Amino acid sequence: MNMSKITIGRQEKANLPTFGLTNKVVKIDSGAFTSSIDIISIEEVDSNLLVVFEKDGPAIKFENFTRKSIKSSNGITQLRYVIEGEIQLGDKIYKTPFSLTDRSGMKYPILLGRKLLNKNFIIDTSKKNLIKLKEEF
Repeated sequence: MNMSKITIGRQEKANLPTFGLTNKVVKIDSGAFTSSIDIISIEEVDSNLLVVFEKDGPAIKFENFTRKSIKSSNGITQLRYVIEGEIQLGDKIYKTPFSLTDRSGMKYPILLGRKLLNKNFIIDTSKKNLIKLKEEF
């Protein structure tokens, strides 16, 4: 067993400074390659991406983004915007790509995929909230 990896549960609480989000429940999804985050709206304006993540929240501008074909859990492939974002789990901040998608009908607005999980974490699916979230980022 690699001792440098942190054990996490099937869900954790996290801060997402890139998106202005704090104390959010995230689902650990070892079946997903890329992490994903729920969006309220998205618009491409003058080579920038304007994204709203929370109802009545501000539009956040991203200058660097890509579009990628991503197959969802139901087998449907979608062309999604992908941006590099930061997520804080415990007292550490990690950079990882996030696909931007409408997850309004889902229980969890944020999924963490293998691209982040593989190098950093071991998952104990019998537990939840194993990491104490540092209050600020």
